[in-house]
Amino acid sequence: MVSTPASAPATLARPPDALPGVSPWMRRLATLASLTVLPSCLWRLAIAVGIPMGWGPGSDLHHSYYPGRESLVLVLVTLLQEVLGLLSLGLVRSWGEQLPGWIPWLGGRRFHPLVAVVPAALGALALTGITSLGAATWSEVNAANPDAPTGLTLWIFSLSYVPLLLWGPLLGVLAVAYWRRRRVHG
Repeated sequence: MVSTPASAPATLARPPDALPGVSPWMRRLATLASLTVLPSCLWRLAIAVGIPMGWGPGSDLHHSYYPGRESLVLVLVTLLQEVLGLLSLGLVRSWGEQLPGWIPWLGGRRFHPLVAVVPAALGALALTGITSLGAATWSEVNAANPDAPTGLTLWIFSLSYVPLLLWGPLLGVLAVAYWRRRRVHG
């Protein structure tokens, strides 16, 4: 008799809303895609609460402006980015094919695959373009702005935003896999 040890990592367990036909590899990619936004969100929240992140006094991101009303904008951008990142999980979970039952009047209805594929594909293209352009031009922008971070804070900034370079391509892979799965399995 083979038993599963109680200490088995939770990542190996199949989520309760996992779909048949979704490989563990695709579930991991979706989780990774959703996590790529987290470092930049944490960096932005640090600014929102007034932690100095290397921006000079001429910058709108200088810590002397925070916390304050401007913090609300950073928090709202962070929440939006987190929600969009978490939507990557919908491409491998049941709520990405059928509206959850708790939604009044619409709950339980399946939707056409293009409802998820079109925004995911467009988002993947936009994210890939925006983050690639940002990465390619950052040193020019940084050199032209005397109030931009330098030294350790530049490294922290960079390490916080580099994972976003993966978000677009991962979302693209997930969108293609979702489309193929829905065409085959309905």
